[in-house]
Amino acid sequence: MYKFFKLIFLFCFISMNAQIHEVGVFVGGSNYIGDVGSTTYIAPNQPAMGILYKYNRNPRLAYRFSLNGAYYQADDLDSKEPGRNQRGYHFRNSIKEVSLGLEFNFFDFNLHEVERKYTPYVHSGINYLRIRDSHLDSSNIVTQERIGAFAIPVTVGIKSNVWPHLILALEVGARYTFTDNLDGSNPTDDSWTKFGNINNNDWYVFSGLTLTYTFGNKPCYCAE
Repeated sequence: MYKFFKLIFLFCFISMNAQIHEVGVFVGGSNYIGDVGSTTYIAPNQPAMGILYKYNRNPRLAYRFSLNGAYYQADDLDSKEPGRNQRGYHFRNSIKEVSLGLEFNFFDFNLHEVERKYTPYVHSGINYLRIRDSHLDSSNIVTQERIGAFAIPVTVGIKSNVWPHLILALEVGARYTFTDNLDGSNPTDDSWTKFGNINNNDWYVFSGLTLTYTFGNKPCYCAE
């Protein structure tokens, strides 16, 4: 029994020291997908930026936390759908999000090895976002006080250690939101006009680059 607890303690000690940290920034663009404007899935037209932190458990898996902010806008004149073109609605809003999730590397990404490495990766988790509630007033979409909502992010990217302790990544992250009012089409106040497909929730997308700095203890991998 003593040897068993000793092994458990040794495993926990190795796990605690088998970490490496990353802190960095995200810079890119944003676009929204909903009931106003273009339906192109990846079409950044407003700036987006943020900060992120990763806690790497091993060369394949990391916990990821980020704070991001962006503007987003849409105009029916940019749509290829004749009905939206003739309608002519447009709006501009802002979004702030907090994200917590897991990032998985398809290839081993041991940051303590000297040679250049590349790996595609995916990320998902849960986001909490703040936007300005909005509604249609005559032909204008106007914003009001901020409200909160949740979203599920689905991110794909590719990254490389471009310099010792520096990792550069290109990624696209789509967020499926639990609200249909990023664009004012389905306001919380039922007295306001609703339009579009009120049975489908809205999406927003962040596309851009992350640059992170790595630090921490050299991990101990049992397979090595």
